[in-house]
Amino acid sequence: MGYIENNLNPGERILYATHLHWIVLFRSILVDTIFSGAGVGLIVWAAAGKHTERGEAQMAGMVGIALILFGSVILAIGVIRRNATEMAVTNKRVIIKIGFLTKRTIELFLAKVESIEVEQTLSGRMMGYGNIAVRGTGGTNEPFSHVANPLEFRRQVQRQIEEHTNPGAEAQ
Repeated sequence: MGYIENNLNPGERILYATHLHWIVLFRSILVDTIFSGAGVGLIVWAAAGKHTERGEAQMAGMVGIALILFGSVILAIGVIRRNATEMAVTNKRVIIKIGFLTKRTIELFLAKVESIEVEQTLSGRMMGYGNIAVRGTGGTNEPFSHVANPLEFRRQVQRQIEEHTNPGAEAQ
């Protein structure tokens, strides 16, 4: 969790945490597969020796390595982006942190949360991801896309709001 765990208030504890769904890596994986496949193809062609000049083989090998590296960088950027987003429901707040080099945080006390809207496409419902919009009092509307288990996130926020407004209601 990192950021969220390090920024809890006294007596505050994480009750539910989620992150971006793995589907955010789909494009990165696709681009990596295409470029790495082309790079491996060039390296194999260069090693096969079916070309007219030695310099041609060396150039093809270097271009192949460059394509593999490019694909790997794209994949690494996708993984960093996914891992740089943290979302949690605590017993006092909803906390969302986005970013690695630069950070954007949204922290709403449970009493200030008006609603959480969940939007899921058919594929999102089948694969367990969707978009959420956290609305706070005063017109705050914070949308987030490709969240893993968005319905569970909403349920946990609603549960904590209910517990906050009616202490001991869940024990009954």
